[in-house]
Amino acid sequence: MADANTLFRTEERLKIKIGEAKNLAARNHGSVSHRDVYCAISLDQEEIFRTSTIEKTLNPFFGEEFQFEVPRSFRFLSVYVYDRESKLDKIIGKVAIKKEELPSYNNNKDFWFPIRPVTADSEVQGKVHLEVRFEKNSTYGAAERLTVRLNEACDLTLFNGSCDAVATVTVKYMNGKVDMRKTKIKKKTNSPLFDETFTFELANLPRNTDHSVSPNDRDWSELMVTLYHDSSGGNVFLGEVKIPLLGTKQQNYAATNAWYYLQPRKKRPTQKVSASSLSSAINDENSIGSLRLKINYILDHVLPSHNYIKLRDLIIKNPESQPITSSAAYLLGEIIPCKIDAAQPLVRILLHYDQIVPTIRALAKWEISKVTDANTIFRGNTLVSKMMDEVMRLAGLRYLHETLRGPLEKIFLERKPCEIDPTRVKDTNTIRTNFNNLKMYVKEVFEAITTSALHCPSILCQIFHNLKDLAILYFPDNKEVRYSVVSGFIFLRFFAPAILGPRLFDLTTEQIDSQMNRTLTLISKTIQSLCNLVSSRTPPCKEEYMSSMYQTFYSDETHITAVRQFLELISASSDPAQKNSDAPVILKEGVMTKRAQGRKRFGRKNFKQRYFRLTTRDLSYAKHKGKEPLYSVVLPDILAVERVRQEAFRKNNMFQIIQPDRILYVQASNCVEEKEWIDMLHKLCSSNKKKLETYHPAAYINSCWQCCRQANEDATGCSHTTIIPAVNKLQTNVDADRELARIHALIIAHLDRLEDILRACQAVYPGDISILPSSVIEDVPSCCRTLSSLRENAILLEQEHRRVLRILARETKYGSKQAPIGDDNYLFLLGAGRLDPSLRLSLS
Repeated sequence: MADANTLFRTEERLKIKIGEAKNLAARNHGSVSHRDVYCAISLDQEEIFRTSTIEKTLNPFFGEEFQFEVPRSFRFLSVYVYDRESKLDKIIGKVAIKKEELPSYNNNKDFWFPIRPVTADSEVQGKVHLEVRFEKNSTYGAAERLTVRLNEACDLTLFNGSCDAVATVTVKYMNGKVDMRKTKIKKKTNSPLFDETFTFELANLPRNTDHSVSPNDRDWSELMVTLYHDSSGGNVFLGEVKIPLLGTKQQNYAATNAWYYLQPRKKRPTQKVSASSLSSAINDENSIGSLRLKINYILDHVLPSHNYIKLRDLIIKNPESQPITSSAAYLLGEIIPCKIDAAQPLVRILLHYDQIVPTIRALAKWEISKVTDANTIFRGNTLVSKMMDEVMRLAGLRYLHETLRGPLEKIFLERKPCEIDPTRVKDTNTIRTNFNNLKMYVKEVFEAITTSALHCPSILCQIFHNLKDLAILYFPDNKEVRYSVVSGFIFLRFFAPAILGPRLFDLTTEQIDSQMNRTLTLISKTIQSLCNLVSSRTPPCKEEYMSSMYQTFYSDETHITAVRQFLELISASSDPAQKNSDAPVILKEGVMTKRAQGRKRFGRKNFKQRYFRLTTRDLSYAKHKGKEPLYSVVLPDILAVERVRQEAFRKNNMFQIIQPDRILYVQASNCVEEKEWIDMLHKLCSSNKKKLETYHPAAYINSCWQCCRQANEDATGCSHTTIIPAVNKLQTNVDADRELARIHALIIAHLDRLEDILRACQAVYPGDISILPSSVIEDVPSCCRTLSSLRENAILLEQEHRRVLRILARETKYGSKQAPIGDDNYLFLLGAGRLDPSLRLSLS
């Protein structure tokens, strides 16, 4: 069988926005009719993210967006809806969507989903490995003996973080008789190894003396394997597999050796409705409310690097293209209707190959040259605007943290009310106090921003400098354009969105309740207005209650001067003098569980929760947030960061931080958190001089290493460490091959549009200007050459993809661990010859 890793690699990303819930049922106890509601996003049953709690409502609005790299295989994306209560939070219901259905939602639209009750059947996950064998009767040639071997199961549902698995194996006969056997209990594991065999014989089944009944009533009818979690309150259903046996005469006596998906006792298909069809979701008889979601699921199949050389060269030579409207970047922005889809991979590729600055300059020059009003420069969702959003997010994330983390931490700590809208407050006498609170917070954020110029990344300074020069070139008589062309990006599209959604930018892990959300909204509104401050004119104010806040800044010349100085500094030259600061920048923090490192010879190596903090200098942990660190390790002393096998401590999502004199074992809260911590530590330590080549993937317990059974605690590792190449600090999040694969997928998805533009170009005389819907093509011959090259490269890559898919489809066995029996969608599409590439690869 071909090694899939040599043919391709699979990368998945999910973005989900939880909008609102409607018509939740009231509590059936107590006098309170409303609920305190929050949502939790899960891969299968593993919680990944949680929204803020919206209090005292049956129609909560969340408006929160989450995005993450998918670190493992999964079957369902689920959103659980909870009611927060004093003793134990109660599950109201959930929305569960099959993985193979996710691509159907990639249309940038909201959908309403009915919320279903959560039962044991709805929580089924995992798979089981069975061997079924029939043996003939030597005299009559019929199958008289059935042997069932239950080898193992994996990915079973956890209950309160644990699973004590037990299984029953039941055979049903045509005459209604039932024979059931039971395995031993496998404690504290959701991937139990049973390795038990059960034998069933027809000879032991009494013959029916009623001659009016067919002799076939002694035949086999059905095999059923059911898994449970053994609990003191009774067994909890985990799932079942039913295999029809069809009688002795129909057996071919061949052994069946296969993996099966566990199934619920009764299936319920997921139902979606468009945003305009809310009533049908609400009126669904099985629904207990409805939830509005916007989902974007990206599955990239990345071929080896050499496949992308031609496409890469075509994209990175953008600045050399004359005119720029014949460049690959410009044309991709026109071919792909949603410019953000094109901007994100383009920016990452160009950033990786150091071509982002000249490309944005060339595109911006063309765009500004077509503008007649300086006030409209980059104010729309143009390709340059979307590319700037992406480059600021990638190159400026650390700068953003360094600038805003301090003020935001204070705002979250104090939580002072800031509502100044008279229609939103019960007592209008509090407005003056709230106004002063808001004014104080805005001033602190304002000062943090305007004094941060020397920390602005060099690459952003280069781009801002180019934009300012171009704006002055085309609007020499406008004295304010040198500022407004930069302020629109840095305030309106960089700082303001981060303040409004700090969790999306990893600026906080705090839950954002309705009051805090409103405070951040008011601060963000004021910061957005700063992009107009350089004009010394108070902007038009749609909300009258905000006019006093705006006037506070526009009436003070020192504020105007501070903004202009800030904008001058970040765009003064291609590389302003950077201020060297020894203060470490916080990159990631949060609660994890760590195992005691055994620094005392006879100390207990137990597990405790600690608050971890990763900075540009070190990794430390404390008892609680804000407390002095109990332990820290400087980054150069980290020799390796690797995952730990689940069986080492019977805990999921564990990794190890290997140091010269000890190993720190850490358990993250979920698989996404584990991946993020490991990836960030890998990147920070990639240039360390001291590194390990081998490590132990398990732990040293009971005087030996569990992985290789070596008795010496200092024994050389038995596995090779992950190879992390040293990378430029601005390229740490860029996987160029993956982004090229994304470009290829986008071209194929919009190939009809590309060919329409190509035909339109070929229909005009060389040298003419072809004006197409939403497109301007200045030079037809060069445009044709670029479009033809894009088309040719995309088709060649698609042919290679299909070749790989044919190999994998041919070699992927239905019933293997990668494609267990029970996935009807896989069988149907494979049999019809219409198996979607993303589904095929996800099963391979």
